[in-house]
Amino acid sequence: MDVSQYLDIFIDETNEHIQSLSDNIMILEKEPENTDTINEIFRAAHSLKGMAGTMGFKNMQHLTHDMENVFSEVRNGTVKVTSDMIDVLFQCLDAIEKYLDNIKATSSEGDEENQALIEKLNTFLPGAEPAKKEAPAPQQKEEKAESSDTPEYLQISLDDSNRNAMQEALDAGKKLYAFTIYVRNDCLLKAARAFLVFKAIEEFGEIVVYSPSSQDIEDEKFDLSFSVIAASMESFDKIKAAIENVSEIDKAVGEEVTLDTYKSDSDQAEEKAPEENAKKAPRASGSSNAPAAEKTAGAPAAKKPAGKPVAKPVTARTVRVDIEKLDALMNQVSELIIAKNSLVSISNSDNAGSSNSQLHEQIEYLERITTTLHESVMKVRMVPIENTVNKFPRMIRDLSRKLNKPMELVMTGEDTELDRTVVDQIGDPLQHLLRNSADHGIEDPETREKNGKPKTGNIFLNAYQEGNNVIIEVGDDGAGIDTEAVKGKAIERGLVSAEDAEKLSKKDIINFLFMPGFSMSKEITDISGRGVGLDVVKSNVEALGGDVSVKSELGEGTTFTVRLPLTLAIIQALLVEIGKEKYAIALANINNIENIPVSDIKYVEAREVIYLRGNVIPIIRLGDLLDCPDQNKDAKDLTVVVVTIGDSYAGIVVDNLIGQQEIVIKSLGKVIDNNKYISGATILGDGELALILDVNSLV
Repeated sequence: MDVSQYLDIFIDETNEHIQSLSDNIMILEKEPENTDTINEIFRAAHSLKGMAGTMGFKNMQHLTHDMENVFSEVRNGTVKVTSDMIDVLFQCLDAIEKYLDNIKATSSEGDEENQALIEKLNTFLPGAEPAKKEAPAPQQKEEKAESSDTPEYLQISLDDSNRNAMQEALDAGKKLYAFTIYVRNDCLLKAARAFLVFKAIEEFGEIVVYSPSSQDIEDEKFDLSFSVIAASMESFDKIKAAIENVSEIDKAVGEEVTLDTYKSDSDQAEEKAPEENAKKAPRASGSSNAPAAEKTAGAPAAKKPAGKPVAKPVTARTVRVDIEKLDALMNQVSELIIAKNSLVSISNSDNAGSSNSQLHEQIEYLERITTTLHESVMKVRMVPIENTVNKFPRMIRDLSRKLNKPMELVMTGEDTELDRTVVDQIGDPLQHLLRNSADHGIEDPETREKNGKPKTGNIFLNAYQEGNNVIIEVGDDGAGIDTEAVKGKAIERGLVSAEDAEKLSKKDIINFLFMPGFSMSKEITDISGRGVGLDVVKSNVEALGGDVSVKSELGEGTTFTVRLPLTLAIIQALLVEIGKEKYAIALANINNIENIPVSDIKYVEAREVIYLRGNVIPIIRLGDLLDCPDQNKDAKDLTVVVVTIGDSYAGIVVDNLIGQQEIVIKSLGKVIDNNKYISGATILGDGELALILDVNSLV
């Protein structure tokens, strides 16, 4: 039975079961007697086992079966939940996630049996005999020992095209050399080293066959060795030396071979059962004269589709959509077709006067439909951030045990919705901020007790919508940021003079933490460092059109506020003119527009500012920043667009206001992404281009 058609459904449902297990195991640790939670865990493990078995993923099935056994005993009351059990269960979830990652990438779960994990699970069963689980192990070792008697390069299975290529090389007077190349254990880029080896061999001849396939080598889906058969006029030792000369190659072993060295597929099929043959013999995966042969002539037909050696990733980026949203979308498309038919009818009309009037009506009608259609599509693209933040309680739990600091994560607003593209990319920055709070924000329990705080540290993640933005606050009730220490570090690094540092505000000092490489950590840890990576957090958030701000009180805690746009594709914008050029400013960033007399401009530390309704607002002259000649140099009044990012204000001086318009954001691409003041471009109705100003960078 070909079950590959069900892979997408399997992956989606497995993700849900993994998340359900993770959430419920967290609850179980705090409430070990909670019967509902135990039953929910048992059901999820049972479903996972059945699904994995149906798809033919035996390793995943065995692991989930043993998890189910443990939960069954817990449910019956014969086994008590312990902290050690919770640790092992989370390790099992990690192993299942690895199986799932393999399945997503290759349609195969891989060869890892996780025998050690299964044995750990069995120790929690009453009167269990772990020895019975070890039965397959000797057979596995036996197989490995048997195959290790024959070098890897002699186990390559050849198809007809490989044999023809080898015969042609021999007919041309060349010699055939088979090699197995071993990469060093600490090699970071195995694929790069493999292709450097190929290049070294091709200096002296040609590679006729290689194993595994080029795609597997490129994706680093091999352990620490790969094999090739090369044809060359040069000596064996010369080619061996060239291979071993490649950095991070441990050794190359091999010998001169002939066609008779390798048995044909039919010979192998007679000698071995198809299953054994499939396990022990690497596939010949390519030749210089023919396309890569992913399926040899004698390959067993019985092999399940999920075990194919090379497969394209099986998952697409999907969004689950409420049927009501699709109904609304379909309704708007119907209206759009009606509007199109009306326009066609008007264009065919003979009465010019009435046609003109009708045309204006239909254009207004069309505008209303496209706006509503845009809103409907955006709602379809919107997904709750729940999918991204659900993994964080487990992460904080693990960090709490690793750092020996009791801490809890409290999350609110997980149902807040964001554009799918934003949700996909916001996970890493949020994860870093949380790890930062756990490692350097929360103090050790003794220090907290000494300072009159509860021993258990509190970390929070709050999400909510505010206008056209989503706000995500990540913070802790820990030690806070020592601004004096940050200031000292900035002076030490030469970022600011001691004299100027005294004039800096608290906010300016904290902003040093977002500079690349700026760290307050006295030692590097594998978890985080206050400041390490905050520049990456800032750049990632700003790439999404958002911004990050910080508030901190020494001894009380720190809060990072991430502000993100609801959507990235289409925005309402104000079009302005600067010189002879047109620019767009996102309406969400605009606070108000003012006509300011030139005489009202004051100077603070040699910078232009205006005083407006109790706020001192710095002036940004875009003409100077963007090298546009100022059209209104001698004007007595200035048109100032006051923009806001969080608590910060700035006034952008423009020459003319064109008006509000709905614009489609187009990326400028990597070639011209070096101007930080420009976030993209849009094409106007007359075909002219307008650049979109990045208000975050300007402010």
